[in-house]
Amino acid sequence: MDSLFDRSAIYFRELQSEICAALEAADGSATFSSDDWALESGGGGHSKVLAEGAVFEKAGVNWSQVEGELPESFADQIPGMGRDFRATGVSLVLHPLSPMVPTTHANFRYLEKGDSRWFGGGMDLTPYYFFREDAVHFHRILKEVCDRHAPVGDYLRFKKWCDEYFYLSHRGETRGLGGIFFDYLKGDDDSALERTFEFVKSAGRAFLPAYMPIVERRRDEEYGDRERRWQLIRRGRYVEFNLIYDRGTVFGLKTKGRIESILMSLPPLVRWEYDVHIDPGSREAHLLAELKPVDWLGIEDN
Repeated sequence: MDSLFDRSAIYFRELQSEICAALEAADGSATFSSDDWALESGGGGHSKVLAEGAVFEKAGVNWSQVEGELPESFADQIPGMGRDFRATGVSLVLHPLSPMVPTTHANFRYLEKGDSRWFGGGMDLTPYYFFREDAVHFHRILKEVCDRHAPVGDYLRFKKWCDEYFYLSHRGETRGLGGIFFDYLKGDDDSALERTFEFVKSAGRAFLPAYMPIVERRRDEEYGDRERRWQLIRRGRYVEFNLIYDRGTVFGLKTKGRIESILMSLPPLVRWEYDVHIDPGSREAHLLAELKPVDWLGIEDN
């Protein structure tokens, strides 16, 4: 029987293919380019990028299976003995062309270091204009998949983890409307780790039903220069998070990963304007008011 590492790598590669096929079908114009790459320390990956589509201005979906030795200065920050590691996972960031369609991010990964093995991952929603029904739909799908795998899947715990992780402390706001985030999930034995793997597989398959109905609902809504400018300003916040706080970006850079794949999450166009002021009562102000932990499903006091 293949090891858990091998089975995880196979699943993540299959998930990459499934998601890319669905995104191409939804876009209807552009297709993904593919790029295989090798890491000097061992392993490699398969990156797929769609650009200048009818729906997605840039969509990147990356799969990797790598191994190597962590820098001594970084090794102590990762659970497990020693410095040798191997990791596999799939990660994606989708930047739609329309400001009415939210950006989204998801990643699922499995890592081994010394005597320690664990899964991590999650997904979150980053809109430019606020639609409550979109947030409710996204979180409802995530709660359903967590509930099917309880107690491994713990929606309230993972939602809180997401709200705290995707937080720009220098801006005093969450990156978006949240989702779920988890890390170092391993359990006490092999059986528990297998149950965690089953949850991760289900969570990965939940991405498309969580996100694609929102795309279909918003893709044809009208927008103009004002909305496009706001989208590019808000994309700047996304870049700030990825370059300052994101663990995946830090891990990739520390392990001398492939820069093109690490930074494929960045949007193709972005603006940083000095001292941006938002009109009170505007749709832009409404979005900013929602960038905080919110109980979208009305369950957190139950």
